[in-house]
Amino acid sequence: MPSNDLLEKVKQLREITGVGFKDCKQAIDETKGDLEKSVELLRKKGIAKASKRMGRTAAEGVVCISQHENKFSIIEINSETDFVAKNDQFINFANEVSNLTLKNLGKMEAILKAEMKNKKSVQDNLVDLVSKIGEKITLRRSDYLESSQTINFSYTHSALKQNIGKLGVLLSIETNKKREEIADLGKKLSMQIASLSPLAIDKEDLDQNILKKEKEIIIEELKNSGKDTKIVEKIAIGKVNKFINDSTLLNQEWIMEPKKKVRDVIKEVVGKDKMKIKKFVRFKVGEGL
Repeated sequence: MPSNDLLEKVKQLREITGVGFKDCKQAIDETKGDLEKSVELLRKKGIAKASKRMGRTAAEGVVCISQHENKFSIIEINSETDFVAKNDQFINFANEVSNLTLKNLGKMEAILKAEMKNKKSVQDNLVDLVSKIGEKITLRRSDYLESSQTINFSYTHSALKQNIGKLGVLLSIETNKKREEIADLGKKLSMQIASLSPLAIDKEDLDQNILKKEKEIIIEELKNSGKDTKIVEKIAIGKVNKFINDSTLLNQEWIMEPKKKVRDVIKEVVGKDKMKIKKFVRFKVGEGL
């Protein structure tokens, strides 16, 4: 007679995949109780109904930030609907996973294996939550900041609870200034990143493939507008430069005072002291899905 643990796993697998008891039990037996591998096995066999839930798009959810001293972590956890993203079970799960993200230095593989308060792994709790709530839930991406050479900041936009919202930013600054001297600037820079979504810190950091694609789009658009070929080249250069400025943090217009560039504001604050933005991370729920 199957054990209660086996029956529970078969039940969970049926909930996730929509496949019958016999096939689910066989899959659980073959993978020695590993639910994730069981889902994969059934999909390979072509009998999981497009992995019923796991095949759907989860573009809602939350971004969670955790902090201890100068260490910061960020993780995006997705659900299919905003209704579930505000569910207490989901929020509590996200909050605990966020703390484990910090402990595991933002490494997703380690996060999934980490033990939660109920002594089960994050991965197993994730499967349980999918089964209970009835939606696809995924841990999409994570990152981590820590350095004795930098001062780090975070910002959460549209917070549902402290450090849990729809958009989160981490920012790392190298400077010989003290934290309290740049605290206001660090907060405002984080808000700038949240608001204007730069792709890179400066021009030389911008992905050349993105730049090349943007140039192609701009030139094609200008050609299709019927403009003279001689003028197209000049207009394209101007539009490409604007794209570079809009896409790089230091060259963006300062949201608090648009007549200034971000780099100008930094110079005003630090004066003769040194300051360099080392890294930023911006996660917006569902972006790119």
